[in-house]
Amino acid sequence: MPPRKRAAEPSVATATTMKELKDTLWKAADKLRGSMDASQYKDVILGLVFLKYVSDAFAERRDAILAECLADGLSADDAAPLLEDVDEYRGNGVFWVPERARWDYLAQHAKGRAATADEHEAAIGELVDDAMTLIMGANPALAGTLPAIFNRDNVDQRRLGELVDLFGSARFTGVGVDGAAVSKARDVLGEVYEYFLGKFAAAEGKRGGEFYTPPGVVRVLVEMLEPFSGRVYDPCCGSGGMFVQAEKFLERHGANPQEIHVYGQELNERTWRMAKMNLAVHGLTGNLGPRWGDTFARDLHPDLQADYVMANPPFNIKDWARTTDDARWTYGVPPAGNANYAWIQHILSKLAPTGTAGVVMANGSMSSNSGGEGEIRAQLVEADLVACMVALPTQLFRSTGIPVCVWFFARSKGARAGEVLFIDARNLGHMVDRAERALSDVDIATIADTYHAWRGRDGLEYQDIPGFCRSATLAEIKDAGYALTPGRYVGAAEIEDDGEPLDQKVARLTEELYAQFEESARLETVVREQLGRVS
Repeated sequence: MPPRKRAAEPSVATATTMKELKDTLWKAADKLRGSMDASQYKDVILGLVFLKYVSDAFAERRDAILAECLADGLSADDAAPLLEDVDEYRGNGVFWVPERARWDYLAQHAKGRAATADEHEAAIGELVDDAMTLIMGANPALAGTLPAIFNRDNVDQRRLGELVDLFGSARFTGVGVDGAAVSKARDVLGEVYEYFLGKFAAAEGKRGGEFYTPPGVVRVLVEMLEPFSGRVYDPCCGSGGMFVQAEKFLERHGANPQEIHVYGQELNERTWRMAKMNLAVHGLTGNLGPRWGDTFARDLHPDLQADYVMANPPFNIKDWARTTDDARWTYGVPPAGNANYAWIQHILSKLAPTGTAGVVMANGSMSSNSGGEGEIRAQLVEADLVACMVALPTQLFRSTGIPVCVWFFARSKGARAGEVLFIDARNLGHMVDRAERALSDVDIATIADTYHAWRGRDGLEYQDIPGFCRSATLAEIKDAGYALTPGRYVGAAEIEDDGEPLDQKVARLTEELYAQFEESARLETVVREQLGRVS
């Protein structure tokens, strides 16, 4: 019998689902890995996706301008000046793309442009570098953001040309996302950018966690805080995932993403650049500061009063810019050997009078007493700033096995003043592979709805659920030594009563156990006899 042929994998031109498109593009991009280290490879691929995005967004706006002109009775010649009017693009949130930086120009020169010593034409990498420089020159908001690293010796020019050609031939509209067809190529490219970020984070292991927070964890924060409008801040924004999920939240609820104003800061230069590109790809305008910087050493948003703060600070960092007289340490000076409570107090210093915050922390932060952390935690509780504590399941972060929790703060708790909601969500989630767990939409809704019911939302009724959630008073928390671990308060889950009396159940189970022992002994005898015959 001849071997059965494997089904052909979809090409980017025929992909009809987002998964097919993402997987196909990733496999193509992965061919470029070659001699590059992981961080440079990431910059090359994400830079290419960004370039495709800005070019497609520009082309879509250009087509729209022409269509508007023709609808108004103008000829194509009459429309020409408007097509070259920079304000017609920037006024609609679209970057101006010079002609030699447009994707169709690059695609025309992509094939056969291997870098050889005797070749007179520029290599494709040089053209892409020039495109990056031209776009940054034409758009001050992108100054110093884009990578110009495509013409280096360790970038395979032939494969880069193939990848540019592949991206150029891809059909980025009409691709299915959650059952719906996407009409704009840039919306699909935003999804691709996020997908690539996740793949790079997984590939880089622990270091990947420095720029990437799993979407499920971010969505817990977003769905509980519900940032419909106002100022959203992240003091350690990584690649900007908190802001992207906030935008998606608004889209799911039919709200305008322009109603939120994004502020962020990031220490790592490369990660800061990724965040700037990520915001642009998702159509978000944000203030990430004029450059990267240490939030503790130099706060780039000193006067900001945020309506929402969402953050996943690096856990338990020991080497941080600590000064004992910092005005942010309202509730106590954090220890030199751990910045957890420095992050918490920095975030609280940014909250507006009605602001709320969600902060991902290592579980140790809920009960640690070292270096004065217990005293700081007591002060936070007594100030009635802690609204909710959520213990999350393990293995949500591929980059670390440390169990995590989320602290939720509120300047005003309304009718729930003097109480803290504890949610033990450690039993939620499902394994996506051996190393990583994910939270489903139902899991996230279960956590968020519990919090909103507790806060008194119409249509939702809160009640304590043994083993899952409980509202505790400040007095109870004080009696527990100000430990904020949900397991201390929610208790054990109730065991469903099946109606069988306990003594009868014990007798039945004992009888079944003895029967299993006897069967095991019988099978052992059979196995020994069979082995004796073989030997």
